[in-house]
Amino acid sequence: MKFLANKFVLAALLLGVPAAVIAFEGIEAKIRFTDIAAKAGVQTQHHTRKYNGKSAEVLGMFTSGGSSAAVGDFDGDGLDDIFVTDSDKGKLNHLFHNNGNMTFTDVAVAAGVAGGNDPLSIVADALWFDYDNDGRQDLLVARFGTPILYHNEGGGKFKDVSKGSGFNKFGNTIAVIAFDYDNDGLLDVMLGNYFKPENLLELKDPHVLPNDLDNAINGGGVTLWHNQGKGVFVDVTVKAGFGKHTGWTLDIGHGDYDNDGFQDIYLACDYGTDRIFFNNGDGTFTDTTEKSIGFDTRKGMNVDVADYDNDGYLDIYVTNITDEYMKECNMMWHNNHDRTFTDVSRETNTCETLWGWSAKFGDFDNDGWPDLFVVNGLRSAGKENYIPVLVNLITQPGVDFTDARLWPNIGNMTWSGYQKKKMFRNLGGQAFKEISAEAGVDNDKDGRGIAMGDFDNDGRLDLFQANADQPAIFYRGVTEGGGNWIQFKLTGTKSNRDAVGARITLTAGGLKQMHEINGANGYAGQSMSRAHFGIGKAATVDSVEIRWPNGLIEKVSGVAVNKINKVTEGKGLQR
Repeated sequence: MKFLANKFVLAALLLGVPAAVIAFEGIEAKIRFTDIAAKAGVQTQHHTRKYNGKSAEVLGMFTSGGSSAAVGDFDGDGLDDIFVTDSDKGKLNHLFHNNGNMTFTDVAVAAGVAGGNDPLSIVADALWFDYDNDGRQDLLVARFGTPILYHNEGGGKFKDVSKGSGFNKFGNTIAVIAFDYDNDGLLDVMLGNYFKPENLLELKDPHVLPNDLDNAINGGGVTLWHNQGKGVFVDVTVKAGFGKHTGWTLDIGHGDYDNDGFQDIYLACDYGTDRIFFNNGDGTFTDTTEKSIGFDTRKGMNVDVADYDNDGYLDIYVTNITDEYMKECNMMWHNNHDRTFTDVSRETNTCETLWGWSAKFGDFDNDGWPDLFVVNGLRSAGKENYIPVLVNLITQPGVDFTDARLWPNIGNMTWSGYQKKKMFRNLGGQAFKEISAEAGVDNDKDGRGIAMGDFDNDGRLDLFQANADQPAIFYRGVTEGGGNWIQFKLTGTKSNRDAVGARITLTAGGLKQMHEINGANGYAGQSMSRAHFGIGKAATVDSVEIRWPNGLIEKVSGVAVNKINKVTEGKGLQR
């Protein structure tokens, strides 16, 4: 369903959309962004890892990710900072400290978090989380290798505590989330692994690529790490029910999909079916893929989670590949409220985003409905196209796709490159309208991760776009005439201090919205931990209820509009 803006109300009436939806459409602001990366001092250049040997180019193609960004306030000054990864040998990561005037200073070296791209390790993703509940954001750097865990010592300094953390299992990790799967008040970690645990930098066996382009089962799966306290994590993958998963995991998304108070898991997998696991509440999970979503043969790239239609249940958005030779379509999984989901990507106009990577929900015009930004593009290079060369390989009978030596070199050829990014405005929960050009975000870089935040605390969401082998883009939200807004910064006491898994339900202007705090959903990008609500023309809030991870239901009064509201578990609003 596609609606022209001036006919939306009529269409909504014909479709039976609630009156509250139509009322919120009174916000006529046009979403706008402007790139300030150079001025802000964050236009960092990413470098993918360069390999040696006969399979160097092929391995480079298959590992062209690693361009990620993570948002977190590491020094507790109320301004969100950005950690940005690099991936080539000896290249340094970046920790951009927010100066408060939309400029940033790289303090990674001084803070002690710049390293990680060792001769036999590749930095691929990053995660801010307070693993010891001391009130300071710690940092985990995920790698093709073993993770690096940094403890925040305060004063802008970090200490590498990897050695005693338990994170000693090699994995080709491309995704990481933090969530409290057993609600014990400590954040646990799940790592998503792409290749099987074979070090690609000292390759002994060239048979490391997918064994099937549509149903591969020789990937790295996931590992789940239970937080024991005192900085120690234990591998509970098999015990929790994830041991049989051997797909090519590209992203992980968590959320309470069935509203039972426990965090569930969705895995986006390349070269084969995605997987969904429901939390049994006893430290184990059950794979319900066949019943919940069905099996697929697509190339899952991203998992972001939000209640896009404001019905009180979390929906899931997965990017796939829809370009000149793969016509897969994304998946907008609408939650049916019974542990099953229906893909409505075509109906909502969110199906085609070319070679999709990260996607993030955010209310960019503050009208009360989550919009969507998607980055895309694999490799932009010369005029010659790699696809015909690739087709010659995959159409040959009996080809061993796992053998990296058999894949043709790409040289300076382009593979699904120069693709325009996609932004979709939410039209009241029924459909989305593509507005990337008018919003100013239709760049053609090879996008990977998106980190979303409100870096100047003005109530307009900003976007950091990490690109593979290219400079980053930093979009400042400059929408004029948008709706009012409210943000919440939650602090857990009995629950984990970051309040990951806490659910906020807010009613304003006749519209009820729900937001759940997550621990880095979305491919290669962690967004701010504050919950952001647009409330349209409403000037007051009718009600706010928080369901904390430990089960406490807390009603909050006195919430301020167009402000950041700080709430501590069990103590209400903090002034």
